[in-house]
Amino acid sequence: MANHIADELGYKLEITDMKFDGLIGALQNDRVDMVIAGMSATEQRKENVDFSTEYNHSGEMFLTPKGSDVKSLEDLEGKVVGVQLGTIQEEGANSIIEDEGINFELKALDDSGALIQEILSGRIDAAYMDKAVAKGYIEAQDLDAFDDPTTASPGMAVAFPKGGDLVEDVNAVLAEMEESGKIDELKEKWEIQE
Repeated sequence: MANHIADELGYKLEITDMKFDGLIGALQNDRVDMVIAGMSATEQRKENVDFSTEYNHSGEMFLTPKGSDVKSLEDLEGKVVGVQLGTIQEEGANSIIEDEGINFELKALDDSGALIQEILSGRIDAAYMDKAVAKGYIEAQDLDAFDDPTTASPGMAVAFPKGGDLVEDVNAVLAEMEESGKIDELKEKWEIQE
């Protein structure tokens, strides 16, 4: 998607791989011009960055070891749940603890791969992550999973420095991609399920 947007706007794309929890800081410090990383456009994030229109909404799910007895939110009581540091899922897990009254220990790690290793090694009972990301791990690592029935999280959008001048241009490209079916084509190519 980033390549298509850059091509349509006549920019040369340079991709920088960064830890998710450092992306907003990178925008604020002008180290990057935009972030396309499955970032949800939360109200809290909107205080610090601008967002494009949403291009994807997949929801969240909990991954568990194969054969685990953790099959619902209630089963998380007293367990250890891993999340990726700085993500909407970290916020969502805290909301589940507060709003649903389900008490579990929250363990925040740097990336989704580390969460999978923690599940496989038995150091966490479940990992809470974006459904599209989770589905890739379910088959690859032979894991079980269940959907989060509580979350009405915002969709994913491109993030920009506050007051940046790319938002309208990127929104126009996203609208064209939606209308032409290009977004669906990319979801299919990369097997992103909603």
